[in-house]
Amino acid sequence: MLSGTSQNLQLPIWPEGHIPYRVETDEQELHETDGILRISRVQVPGLEVYLPEPDANTGKAVLIFPGGGYHILAYHWEGTDFAKLLQENGIAGIVVKYRLPVSRSAGTPARIPLSDAQRALRLCRSRAPAWGIDPEKIGVMGFSAGGHLAASLSTQYRAAMYPEQDATDQESARPAFSALIYPVITFSSPGMHTGSREALLGKSPADSLVSFFSPELQVDAQSPPAFLVHAEDDTAVPLINSQLYFEALRENGVPASLHVFPEGGHGFAMGRDDAYLRRWTDLLVAWIQAQ
Repeated sequence: MLSGTSQNLQLPIWPEGHIPYRVETDEQELHETDGILRISRVQVPGLEVYLPEPDANTGKAVLIFPGGGYHILAYHWEGTDFAKLLQENGIAGIVVKYRLPVSRSAGTPARIPLSDAQRALRLCRSRAPAWGIDPEKIGVMGFSAGGHLAASLSTQYRAAMYPEQDATDQESARPAFSALIYPVITFSSPGMHTGSREALLGKSPADSLVSFFSPELQVDAQSPPAFLVHAEDDTAVPLINSQLYFEALRENGVPASLHVFPEGGHGFAMGRDDAYLRRWTDLLVAWIQAQ
């Protein structure tokens, strides 16, 4: 079911009653606000779609994965604020409210976020004509752990992460491009974000899982072009994460752009309080327009 105006839609990712790996519990979705809306315990994953006005429409779209260490979603800070920015620039901004592996309703934790991400992109591709979107121009964007999810989708779009549900699952899950903002990337090298890895894979994951979910090890020549932004003084998710992915793309002949700012720390989002840092969003929009 859709709700909202013609320019702002909300809809579930999965057919009703067919959410893979969901365990029925009494857990309820939780919304907490202390300047930032934090959503946790997501039960029914969905999309919030911001479509541009027809006369400004570029035909491009970006699925946005908010960060939060795979524990919460910083939903406005790294989600709807950016959807609106993209919408204003003729690009459909689509926020993905994905399930989190730490939920008691998560039956197979490691598979759940990527399953939701694959399904979200396939659903957008299936709805693209109705939404005025070119199905070949749908990219992804992610922040922190959401950047890990976007990078995982960009390198593991062929992986069969869930049982086929309907005709939508015949669509490709490959993004046309990816924007990774202070992303968690590696689960296997120094500089990894231990909290995100433990939330997704547990404390002692098998080597095969660690490799599968380390996107820098999964890049190939078919991986989509990427735009990366990181602050050099990020102590939560060190710069090496973006550098590893950037270098992997270069080694495979995939176009990539890495922007490193000297200050900003982690989780700066639009960087509105820094006259230099906040210019990164102009670079982002220009890069997307050029794809």
